[in-house]
Amino acid sequence: MIKRREFIRQSLILGGGVLSGASLFKNRSPEFTDLPTEFSDPLSEPEVVTILYTNDTHGRIDPFPQTAREHAGLGGISRRASLVKRIRQESPNSLLLDAGDAFYGSPWFTLYGGKRHFELMSLMGYDAMALGEHEFHHGLEGFAEAAGAADFPFLCANYRVTGTAMEPFVQPYLIREVGGVRFGIFGLGVALHELVPPEKRGEVRVGEPISRADTVVRFLKEQRHCDYIICLSHLGYHYEDSRPDDRKLAASIEGLDLIIGGHTHTFMDQPEMIQSADGGQTLVTQVGHSGIRLGRIDLKISGERRVEGLEAQQYTMR
Repeated sequence: MIKRREFIRQSLILGGGVLSGASLFKNRSPEFTDLPTEFSDPLSEPEVVTILYTNDTHGRIDPFPQTAREHAGLGGISRRASLVKRIRQESPNSLLLDAGDAFYGSPWFTLYGGKRHFELMSLMGYDAMALGEHEFHHGLEGFAEAAGAADFPFLCANYRVTGTAMEPFVQPYLIREVGGVRFGIFGLGVALHELVPPEKRGEVRVGEPISRADTVVRFLKEQRHCDYIICLSHLGYHYEDSRPDDRKLAASIEGLDLIIGGHTHTFMDQPEMIQSADGGQTLVTQVGHSGIRLGRIDLKISGERRVEGLEAQQYTMR
């Protein structure tokens, strides 16, 4: 939790003496009375924008059973919803994002095909979700049927879905203005040819993610004038081989501020800061799987609406 600094309003000191209101306005010109009488405090603390995130929830609505060999009793979407509500009360300027793979992995998915999960995510107020390969589990029509229950967009900038059942629900990027900051948010999906059978991916075409990300980031910065760029990536955190991943993406792209990742189910206790191609810094994070954790990043916004610092933490649903 952020511990905000308390600033003390100081007296105006000029020439070694304190000016009272009477002496300050004694010789004022008539037009001075037209100025506003309320002034913003230059010492007020920065505003905070809170980014909350999940990944790879895999249809898990209930907590893991107490008899589970791993993660016994952890998770549960109702716990997450209660926590999100409480955080929003403390920090009303917020975003709630997911990095993909909400489908497949629980009896709820078997029964409802993802529709119930998207309904609950909508009630929770998710702003956007990336596409994972498991969103293709029931084919394009199966995804479209479930996505009709979602009150948020699905983001993927390197999948071409034109002319498919996915088209009404998937877009490359989203722009949100929160706390006076213009956020550009886009998605990236993993290569599908080894993960999804041809009959389930249909006419969806997959582009190379890093070059596509470079194009999108430049567009969001230069054409849409975004202040802070977030990638919802379902590429995976890190591979030893040449496959694109979040760490390679962070090192290759200029102007990318934050990567919220998925796919590899990586429990990162703290985000990793990676030097980007322009010498800047890109934050990479991921919170495991199955809704066990909720990630949180608090951005401190200066008076010029610039990010001047951040704090990160994670919550375990127990």
